Amino acid sequence: MKFATIGTSWITEAFITAARETNVFEPAAVYSRSEEKAKEFAARNGIALYFDDLEKIAQHEEIEAVYIASPNSMHFKHAKIFLENGKHVICEKPMFSNVKELDEAFKIAEQNGVFLMEAIRNVHSPNFKILQDNLEKIGKIRSALLHYLQYSSRYDAFLHGEVANIFSPKFSGGALVDLGVYPISVAVALFGEPKEIHYTPVMLSSGVDGSGTLIMQYDEFVCTVLCSKITQSHIPSEIHGEKGTLVVDHVAPINSIQFVENKTRQSVEVAEEQSKNDMKYEIEDFVRMVKEKDYKAYEEYKKWSRAVLMITEKARRQNGILFDVEK
Repeated sequence: MKFATIGTSWITEAFITAARETNVFEPAAVYSRSEEKAKEFAARNGIALYFDDLEKIAQHEEIEAVYIASPNSMHFKHAKIFLENGKHVICEKPMFSNVKELDEAFKIAEQNGVFLMEAIRNVHSPNFKILQDNLEKIGKIRSALLHYLQYSSRYDAFLHGEVANIFSPKFSGGALVDLGVYPISVAVALFGEPKEIHYTPVMLSSGVDGSGTLIMQYDEFVCTVLCSKITQSHIPSEIHGEKGTLVVDHVAPINSIQFVENKTRQSVEVAEEQSKNDMKYEIEDFVRMVKEKDYKAYEEYKKWSRAVLMITEKARRQNGILFDVEK
């Protein structure tokens, strides 16, 4: 399946590398608002076609799908153009700024007979499936701590007055939607939608959250989600049950999962070795879904993405965090 890319940052190059590892998803075209940048990026990545016109690339007959990695606030606009032209879309997380955009995009996809999927790499990985399969070992779940705290290379510049996209409401930024989506996605895929949520952010002068604590209330336990782009964590995530604990080295990528039995304190590693570039697994699932017309998987991925976006939107609104596209 030949695909185009929107976005010329490091994450697009990582996606292209992962796509080539799969041997089922071939990069065929590049888009950038700057023709010069598109040409340079295409040459650097061995891609023949490059465009600075979205309509032309969306209408190109060789292109079957698109990977979108533009600024968050532009995801909906870009996805809409390709969906309306009958192209399948895999869109970088967070897929859209709010649930309204998501519902409209899925409506357009279904009207045009194409697939839309969020590129949320961790829940498509083999080790996430192992985590799911081992959940019953710990017995009744009583609590969970899932987190992603990573000091941003752009924060120093922010402190000196330079506001990068990820710290700007203009581009639908903030810690919760950038990094919090990873642990929230794990929680939703493992436990379902919470009954209640409450978010306490550390606000930045730009009007978005630099870090925060999200409480997700389930029937018999609480899942605590921590996220940050202004601090760094050095501890694992954990899911605590009455029989044992699952200790996860990191929510994205998941490289180690230890089952620790409560009574004996014995620890067993259950994770397996997987690709260092775990984006390949979301690509493989996307291509398989499209080729096999797997609507069961489609509905499951759609449900996950909607639940995660509903949580982040509610959390933001609890704290008056509005993106420019919502004003």
